[in-house]
Amino acid sequence: MLLAPVSAVLACRACGTDGITPVPQLLAFLPWLLVPGAMALLLAAGARWAVGCAWGLLAVAAVGFFLRPYDATRPPAPGPARAQLRILTANLEFGGATPDLLRALRREKPDLVSVQECAPEVCAVALDGAEVRAAYPYRRIVGGGRAEGSAILSRFPLEPDGEVRGTLAMPRAVVRVAGVALRFQVAHPMPPEPGQVGLWRTELGRLRAVTAGRDAAETVIAGDFNATQDHAAFRAVLDTGLRDSAALVGRARTPTWPALTAPPLGAQIDHVLVGAAVEPRAARFLDLAGTDHRALVVDAVLHG
Repeated sequence: MLLAPVSAVLACRACGTDGITPVPQLLAFLPWLLVPGAMALLLAAGARWAVGCAWGLLAVAAVGFFLRPYDATRPPAPGPARAQLRILTANLEFGGATPDLLRALRREKPDLVSVQECAPEVCAVALDGAEVRAAYPYRRIVGGGRAEGSAILSRFPLEPDGEVRGTLAMPRAVVRVAGVALRFQVAHPMPPEPGQVGLWRTELGRLRAVTAGRDAAETVIAGDFNATQDHAAFRAVLDTGLRDSAALVGRARTPTWPALTAPPLGAQIDHVLVGAAVEPRAARFLDLAGTDHRALVVDAVLHG
């Protein structure tokens, strides 16, 4: 009973598919499959069940194998360093963490900011205030409703560059930094809840299409992906040439959700994906009051 669901999830992970409910939901917490796997192994050993022992050992070994960061190699930088960049992404949970986000902006002073669940009556109003406008004269705020709104804040000039079609707003802009045209995309696909796994997969596929077939070097996609490196739909985005900043600096599995139990227990679903022109040097996770997500700050060097 313990090994059957663990084996089903591991089989999907090995085959490169997210399967159907409840597999996508369980894949988000793949490292914790060690617990039922180890329990099954101990019970099989106590019962002297040879097949169960072998099965349990295989399950535990498979989980350990998949704990490795997915493709965390640094591609060669295309040219000399042009600028230092600090990127922040935060899901505000219906705008509830807006006051803490404003404090984080003052404290961290990021250059580029991706905001999700920017409720128009709370978050959008605050981001349009005089203090934020002075610090971030360039911005793009789109979407309505408590969860649908998203925002891009920038210290550098930007031009709107369309958006990825989705249930929740996912705007994009071209940001001009030290002579480099950086494509900056907000990510916020629908979560893989029962009954809408297909929608989640489709919207992640649209994010992938932003980069597929184009030069990914000068691209940043930041936000709440509602996916971890154990989801095939997320790995497909990475396969376009992007890299996960947290993985590149050794923080591949630091949980960002749910904030109530992270970091001891949770999943990393908030990411900053970068092309070869953006070289991450450090990643930090911030606890913001009023949201079920942790914010992510990435310090990087922009090459060109």
